[in-house]
Amino acid sequence: MRTFAELELDPQLLLALDEMGFERPTAIQADVIPHGMDGRDIMASAPTGTGKTAAFLLPVLQHLLDFPRQKPGPARVLILTPTRELAIQVADQARELSKHTDLKVFTITGGISYQEHAEILGKTQDIVVATPGRLMEYIDAERFDCRAIESLILDEADRMLDMGFGKTVDRLSDECRWRKQSMLFSATLEGKGIEGFKTAILTDPVEVTVEPPRRERKKITQWYYRCDDLNHKHEVLKAILAHQAERAIIFVKTRDRLAALRTMLESEQIKCGWLQGEMAQAKRSAAIERFTNGEINILLATDVAARGIDVPDISHVINYDLPRTADVYLHRIGRTARAGKKGNAISLVEAHDQPMMDRICRYMEEDVKERYVEGLKPSHKKPLFKKKKKKLPTKVVKAKAKKKAKKAAKKAS
Repeated sequence: MRTFAELELDPQLLLALDEMGFERPTAIQADVIPHGMDGRDIMASAPTGTGKTAAFLLPVLQHLLDFPRQKPGPARVLILTPTRELAIQVADQARELSKHTDLKVFTITGGISYQEHAEILGKTQDIVVATPGRLMEYIDAERFDCRAIESLILDEADRMLDMGFGKTVDRLSDECRWRKQSMLFSATLEGKGIEGFKTAILTDPVEVTVEPPRRERKKITQWYYRCDDLNHKHEVLKAILAHQAERAIIFVKTRDRLAALRTMLESEQIKCGWLQGEMAQAKRSAAIERFTNGEINILLATDVAARGIDVPDISHVINYDLPRTADVYLHRIGRTARAGKKGNAISLVEAHDQPMMDRICRYMEEDVKERYVEGLKPSHKKPLFKKKKKKLPTKVVKAKAKKKAKKAAKKAS
């Protein structure tokens, strides 16, 4: 699909897309939008940076324009996000896409006073983007009416499960039981929780899975440094931060590792912010704001805490710890090279990490080159791991033995 016009979108939406610099649909948009405009339920997996927000916004915006409301009233589209920052990002994009229409977009999240929300809830709404916990408070207080909801969208559903919103989302789904369409977007479609959402929320869904296109990954220069131990890793990281990285997100695998790294950087007078699981919303928002406005240029994060962060102009993603799976590596490095810009992804690899680095290369079907920091070359040799031979099925083994025996008998005769 070469243009958005091929999707038969309203001229008002096409004009907004043109002004936003969106030239052609991404893979996720080309796959999702036609099904969304047909009113189908959708279950989609797409990493950050692939255009998934516009993929679910454009069909519902088109629906609202095709079937305009006849009188003032409550929201017709409800979009649930796990965090306040993501809700704000989604709402901002919805407003940009609908700027040539009369559609109204509001957010309902934590961190906003009851009085401000009371004013919003008293107005006509078309699209509401909300976090589950705060929205449920207003529903329980009979301040938010779900009966007019026609489309329910869950963005980053796996993150909602990680944050313990599973039961709340189930309740919200029940409250919106008159809806005509549901969409679920998640970084992964695996796991019991996501399957549970699928069963409870979706009806005969179209399933879409999209990986970031090769051309997008080519904008990211990837390489890795081998490290002997933790001290060596610290020295390599300090060199990178001093001479290469302008604005960097550094990924670590656990909160304990994050705390230790934070202590090390602070002891070196290196200013940084951090995001970790079960962090108070106010602290989380403050850390992201400091990073966004340039007060700090280094942000430490665990994978769960970093979901939904979309900060422009990140020059480097640094994998201080490699992730547990190759697909998470792709989600991580997608934080850089946004909006057509170029970026860098660096991994710090200890000997025991080498098999994971090899798996990542196989998963991406491309090689990640090794580099060295001057004066900090590793002392250990690069470990080589033999690939395990796959066991052949018994039938195949027997057939091969039979064939071999026949050949031997023929030769003997």
